[in-house]
Amino acid sequence: MFLNYLRREKSIQNIELLLEMKLHKIIQIIIQENDLHARFLNTLSLMENTGARKISASEHKTKVSFLMLKHACEEARHAFYLKKQISKVATIADFPSYEKKFLIAPFASYTYLHSLDIQVCRYLKNTLTLQSDLLKYAAYLLVTYSIEMRADELYPIYQNALDEAKSKVSVKSIIVEEEGHLAEMIDQLKAFSPEWEIHAEKAVYLEKQLFENWTLALASEIR
Repeated sequence: MFLNYLRREKSIQNIELLLEMKLHKIIQIIIQENDLHARFLNTLSLMENTGARKISASEHKTKVSFLMLKHACEEARHAFYLKKQISKVATIADFPSYEKKFLIAPFASYTYLHSLDIQVCRYLKNTLTLQSDLLKYAAYLLVTYSIEMRADELYPIYQNALDEAKSKVSVKSIIVEEEGHLAEMIDQLKAFSPEWEIHAEKAVYLEKQLFENWTLALASEIR
């Protein structure tokens, strides 16, 4: 199994560097098999949709900014776009929902964003003693920032693998939008706190651990 190979390599190299180098290889293997590739696309769609729902859930009843609406809309559109891409490798009707049998690494994928949200909220409560609507907004900023940082790494790696395989699937439009999202999140974080970089660094650290678990979960499904 590819996971066993990863585990052997861990004794030689730092886990963070290892996962960075091997993610491209994991995706290369995934896209070689249409059913596995379709499940991967469906999984990314799930995660984008979860992000859209998280953003909407963090909205104030009346004080909803233009950028928050924009981000929720674009995350939902990414989920729809990725779902449509399944048609280039399989039949969309064969992947009708986000049930675990239609995903890859379902447990890690289901819990990734939820766990990050919980951990960031706990950090904000303990560090800044935030509560209620302000806590929701601060968590939205930090969670979204760390996810956009990850998207700026993940989607280009995926696109490079797609280009190498001459696949009809493309995530280029998502890459462009995610780059814009990151710049917008930085502007919002600067307005939120003069110490935004300290809080953002913590969110990125928490996300990194969850992403490592997700990457290993992907590898475990490769035979």
